[in-house]
Amino acid sequence: MVNAEKLITDNLPLWSSTIKNKKTTGRGSNKKRELYGVKKLRELILELAVRGLLVPQDPNDEPASILIEQIEIEKKRLLGLKLIKKEKSLPPIESGEIPFQIPRSWQLLRLPHSYHLIPIGKKKLKSSDINESGEFPVIDQGIEHISGYYDDESLLTRIPHPVVIFGDHTRNLKYVDHDFIAGADGTKVLAPFLSEPRYFYLYLSHFDLKGKGYARHFKILNENLIAIPPLSEQKRIVAKVDELMALCDQLEQRQEDSIETHETLVKSLLDALTTTADPAQFQQAWQRIEASFHLLFTTESSVDHLKQTILQLAVMGKLVPQDPNDEPASELLKRIAAEKAQLIKEKKIKKQKPLPPISEDEKPFTLPHGWEWCRLNDLSLSSIAGWSPRCEPSPREGENWGVLKVSAVTWGKFNPEENKELPVALDARPECEVKPGDFLISRANTADLVARAIVVPNDAPKHLMMSDKIIRFKFTDAISADYVNLVNNSAFSRQYYGEVAGGTSSSMKNVSRVQIQNLVIALPPYREELRIMKNVDSLMTLCDSLKAKLQSAQTTQQTLTDTIVEQAVES
Repeated sequence: MVNAEKLITDNLPLWSSTIKNKKTTGRGSNKKRELYGVKKLRELILELAVRGLLVPQDPNDEPASILIEQIEIEKKRLLGLKLIKKEKSLPPIESGEIPFQIPRSWQLLRLPHSYHLIPIGKKKLKSSDINESGEFPVIDQGIEHISGYYDDESLLTRIPHPVVIFGDHTRNLKYVDHDFIAGADGTKVLAPFLSEPRYFYLYLSHFDLKGKGYARHFKILNENLIAIPPLSEQKRIVAKVDELMALCDQLEQRQEDSIETHETLVKSLLDALTTTADPAQFQQAWQRIEASFHLLFTTESSVDHLKQTILQLAVMGKLVPQDPNDEPASELLKRIAAEKAQLIKEKKIKKQKPLPPISEDEKPFTLPHGWEWCRLNDLSLSSIAGWSPRCEPSPREGENWGVLKVSAVTWGKFNPEENKELPVALDARPECEVKPGDFLISRANTADLVARAIVVPNDAPKHLMMSDKIIRFKFTDAISADYVNLVNNSAFSRQYYGEVAGGTSSSMKNVSRVQIQNLVIALPPYREELRIMKNVDSLMTLCDSLKAKLQSAQTTQQTLTDTIVEQAVES
């Protein structure tokens, strides 16, 4: 038999350190990480429990066959009282159905024969019916917690306990050992025939119910077997599971505390780089980071924070040293203004309304020598929005004309596949076609993604147009669109967009072209701008390399965790 405690203690570092990062690109994303080691440990505990591998068998225990006989007697009693319906006849258990070997004193039973459904009231409670306090707790689809209280017992069936309940939609199980009222909508109440209902709950918990469709959910519950131990062993199993799950809770809390402490330390040290104005203090802050670099940047989130700090330092003029021989940014702004004036004179662009002067409150930090504050529109020769005709629902075929969706420009990398095909009945608008080097920015998206931008790469495909939710800015050759994009992604810019974005919901925010034009930018001399971008590219490559190594190590840990769990169950 597997020694559960030895298995846990021998692999404690693995359970405690194995983390799986979640994808957070969709709406409604929650935590960015999953404590994968602890999760697998919980699954292992349940799996060992239901296979008879968690606690030793006692030859003095009354065998489960006696318990099965008692269950049949109880069924007949309830049937005589008309408290349950007659069971459907199910075929005998075939050897090919047995999922794993069980101890001799155990018995296998079809799951539907181990419980009966308790009918609940037909009235669907409204949220206004449920109070924050009252006599009878109400549990409905939100079965991971008590939804509220309801005082009028006569309207719903009072449920006896203990029982196991689950929701048709949430697929969450809950063991309830107190009086409660079940909300009628999508709540099923299972009353186990077993003398130890907690074991029944644990057995159901070892099935993977979450993420399954409604039909698949009931197929799992109604077409599987349940391995029934002697009653005394059921009690020992439940006690051991409680003990080990409490240990998992401790591991989980320690791991969360450790991660939070580490993240707080990394943030504190990196923030010191961007908040200090004194060169000597900046050097001291960097030396502290450099001395413990291998200890600080050991998680993907810490590397992401480092990347964000690099961007901050870049736009603040702290990433590369200034060269007094560089032409100051003020001269560059004069040349851009002169070029725009000439283009207006030649009627190649329209004259734009003057933007308000930059106030002191808009300047988040002190500029290095040779830098200048300006607005994004001071650097732009022109800007236009795209076109949103009624398109085909699918992406374009071949080199047919297509219209880019907002998702093509909001994830930090240009994704031309995110488009819809222009109907053949409509003529394309070549002036809206995306070209290499274009700076594209979204004006409508979620709170986190609105006003995100990309620079179109040189290998971008042809015949793709911007939608009206995408704005293109054109810059003079003396301005790097990549630098403007770097500034646009910085924390200062994100704070600005958060303040000016309109919309009543965080799931859909919008900014106007004028608000984007008003974005305040710290402009370096042109030659320093080139040095900054070169340094940023180099540092980002190092960060990506470090992140890839962390991901590889994380995958190895997950594989090792899975292997230990599989071997423990199969042994």
